Amino acid sequence: MRAGCKSLHYLGGGLCVGELGQPMPQRTMEAMRVGLVQMCTGRNVEKNLADAGELIREAVRRGAQYVQTPEITTLMETERERLFAAVRPEEGNAAISTFSALARELGIWLHIGSMGILLGSGKIANRSFLFSPEGAIEARFDKIHMFDVQLAGGESYRESKNYQAGDAVVLAELPWGTLGLTVCYDLRFPHVYRALAKAGADFLAIPSSFTRQTGAAHWHVLMRARAIENGCFVLAAAQAGRHEIGRETYGHSLIVSPWGEILAEADGAQPMVIVADIKPAEVQTARARIPSLQHDRPFQIARASAVEAKVAS
Repeated sequence: MRAGCKSLHYLGGGLCVGELGQPMPQRTMEAMRVGLVQMCTGRNVEKNLADAGELIREAVRRGAQYVQTPEITTLMETERERLFAAVRPEEGNAAISTFSALARELGIWLHIGSMGILLGSGKIANRSFLFSPEGAIEARFDKIHMFDVQLAGGESYRESKNYQAGDAVVLAELPWGTLGLTVCYDLRFPHVYRALAKAGADFLAIPSSFTRQTGAAHWHVLMRARAIENGCFVLAAAQAGRHEIGRETYGHSLIVSPWGEILAEADGAQPMVIVADIKPAEVQTARARIPSLQHDRPFQIARASAVEAKVAS
């Protein structure tokens, strides 16, 4: 990580914040144009890179200053042998070089929602990268919560079989405010976002690859809830459609205001770009109206029988 990054370790009831890098850049209160890239990632890394590049360029043509791609931007693969044959370590990674050069060429903050990075442990990190307009890697984040679920109809996922969980959420400074980095299934763990908001996040990034089944049931309500309960903008680029491996993803990339309003939404079927202008000042406006971040209180959990006995005594 570089200047302007913090790593956060959530330890049960507490939060440990580690400072990394140099002093934070000066903020601007000007509106920020966000572009989200919705993809239907396949098995061919080179094609996926080309598709992502075209969509990123479209977002920039529409004025985006910060562009986010979805989870697993560069490869969607479930067969173990094919997966490990395609992923590479971070050092010398051609995809990272491509995205770095693209951020520098276009002069944007480019947030690659995630891509597989081969680790020395023999597993893969589901890793996000944030590139500055100079092409430098400003932040990295490894997805923390592994999607190990058995859905109705025999749909099954065991992300932990091939991927190694991260152990820290990350804050990164943009010119418009502080960005909290997470990925997909992390969405279902609200304490993560509470910790990010209390540590200073204005924007919550949740690039995703939701299944069609879970997305139809929970996507909108969870995204809006994370925005509302923390008074943050939510930025969630998504995978969409039927992929080469046969999996279907939900799409509906979202930009949500701190008050829970959907500012922009993609469809659920195809690659596309959505953009919206967001005003950083709306974060403080929402938090002033409902200052719940200031109202957290410590509490204990007690059995009803114990409470009654205490009252009786």
